[in-house]
Amino acid sequence: MSLNVDRASMAFSFKGGMLPMTVMELTSADPERIREQLAGKLSQAPAFFQHTPVVLSVEKLDEPHLALERICAVCRAHKLLPVAVRGGSDPVKQSAWALGLGWFPPQEIKPRVLESVGNEAPVERVADEAPPAAIKGGRIHRGTVRSGQQVSAPEGDLVVVGSVNAGAEVLAAGSVHVYGALRGRALAGIHGDHDAGIFCRELHAELLSVAGNYKRLEDIDPQLLGRSVEVQLSDDQLTIVSLT
Repeated sequence: MSLNVDRASMAFSFKGGMLPMTVMELTSADPERIREQLAGKLSQAPAFFQHTPVVLSVEKLDEPHLALERICAVCRAHKLLPVAVRGGSDPVKQSAWALGLGWFPPQEIKPRVLESVGNEAPVERVADEAPPAAIKGGRIHRGTVRSGQQVSAPEGDLVVVGSVNAGAEVLAAGSVHVYGALRGRALAGIHGDHDAGIFCRELHAELLSVAGNYKRLEDIDPQLLGRSVEVQLSDDQLTIVSLT
């Protein structure tokens, strides 16, 4: 019997991907405290709460028995869609699965070690971390990134020699450089690099994100629109600086 499958008869195929996902890092397991804070966030940025998928991170909680179903209900009441849980003990994992959610192991944190350089005081570094100059795997894309298209550099910087149309998405482990108009979504530091940035010649972005911290178009100072800018992360907040 032939194991070949007629492509015309296939209903689906599995493909790897790097979809941007908002992580909601819980520091309290009290659903009412979460409800109160979400209500405040909703009043500040209603556009964000439009059926946004989120991963609930419980890594900072020390509670084996988590009211996960109630927390998910609070999120859904505020138009957030929990799709998975990250971290937690085995009961948390089982609860996630019972609720139809995915589960991710805790985020790996590289150990920090102290090194002495000559007679100087010890300096802290991340073990096995390559210096920025050694990071490879960047990508250059020449031409317009069209609506519905995604261009990514999963191991370095992404340089787009052209424009990024509305509805398009560019992602990079490092920084994103757009030598044209940026009208779509740009996500830098997708693996958590806080030193990454976004640079573009003409800012009209639908969404800007560095290491998971983001701004939507309505959150951007209108005076910066249409200008050449640099986007960086400072104290866990995105800062946008005009280059012209």
